[in-house]
Amino acid sequence: MTRSTPFAVLVMLLALLVLWYLGAIGLNGPVQNDMYRRADVAGVPLTQFILDTWNQQRPVLPTPHQVFGELWNATALVAPTVPRSLFFHAWVTLSATLAGFVLGSALGILLAVMIVHSEAMNRSLMPWVVASQTIPILALAPLIVVIGFNVFTGTFGVPTDPARFISKAIISAYLSFFPVTVGMVKGLRSPEAIQLDLMRTYNASEPQVFWKLRWPSALPFLFTSMKVAVAASLVGAIVGEMPTGAVAGLGARLLNGSYYGQTTQIWSALVMASILAALLVVAVGVVERLVNAKMGARPA
Repeated sequence: MTRSTPFAVLVMLLALLVLWYLGAIGLNGPVQNDMYRRADVAGVPLTQFILDTWNQQRPVLPTPHQVFGELWNATALVAPTVPRSLFFHAWVTLSATLAGFVLGSALGILLAVMIVHSEAMNRSLMPWVVASQTIPILALAPLIVVIGFNVFTGTFGVPTDPARFISKAIISAYLSFFPVTVGMVKGLRSPEAIQLDLMRTYNASEPQVFWKLRWPSALPFLFTSMKVAVAASLVGAIVGEMPTGAVAGLGARLLNGSYYGQTTQIWSALVMASILAALLVVAVGVVERLVNAKMGARPA
C-alpha cells in the first residue's frame, strides 16, 4: 500500500458523503415542501430548508448522521440479547450464513474434484452447475422455504426456528457453492503439464498427485472463491429470511422497516449487513494467510 492510498480512500469517502447529503436534499425536498404547505409555512430560509430535509423523521433517503445514529442506538445503547439490538439480528443471520457457507464450500470442493478427475462428470455435471445459477434466487427461495417447512416440521403450519434455520442455510449454500466450484476447478487444473509429467515420472499415484500437486496449487483459487462465496452466503441468508415470516435476522429487520416506512431502520440494517460481509471476507483472508504461512509461502 502506497502512502497516497489512505488519502485517496479518504477523498472518495468524503465525495460519497457529499453526494449522499446532496441526494438527501433532492429526494426529501418535495416531501419537506409538502409538509410546509400543510403547516401553512412560507418563506423558509434555504439553510433551514436544507436542515429540515436532513432531519426528517421518515425521510425518503436518510442522511449519514441519521443512519449511523440509528446504528449506534441499536447497538451500543441496547443489550445484544434483545430483539431491538442489531447485534441480535446480525447473529441470527450470521449463524445461517456460516452454516450455508460451510455446506456450500464443501459441496463446491466435492463437485470440483469430481469434475476434474472424471471427463464424464465434466461433460455432464458442469453444464448443470452453470445452469443452476440462471434461476433467480428470489424465485427459488420461497420453494426451498416451503419444502423445508414441510420436511422439517411435518406440516405446513407454523414453522419452527430449526426449519427456518435449515431453509436459510440451504439458500446460502445454493449461492455459495457455485463460486467455490468454479474456482476449485480452475485451481485443480492449474498445474502445468510438465509438473504432472514429473509426478508420473516418479510413479506417483492419483491421490499423491492430488494432495502434493493439485491441492496446493488450488489453494489460492479456493480462498479467492471463498471470499466471494461467503459474501454470497450472507445475501442468501438475508433473502431466505424474507419469505419465512421470521421475526429475527437482518432480513426480518429490513422487512419490518419497509412495512412501517422506517427507512432509517432499513439503511442501518443494510450498513450492518455490509459490515458483517466485510468482516467475513477479512476472516477468510486471515485464514488464507495462516494457511500460507503454515505451508511456507512467501507473504504477499
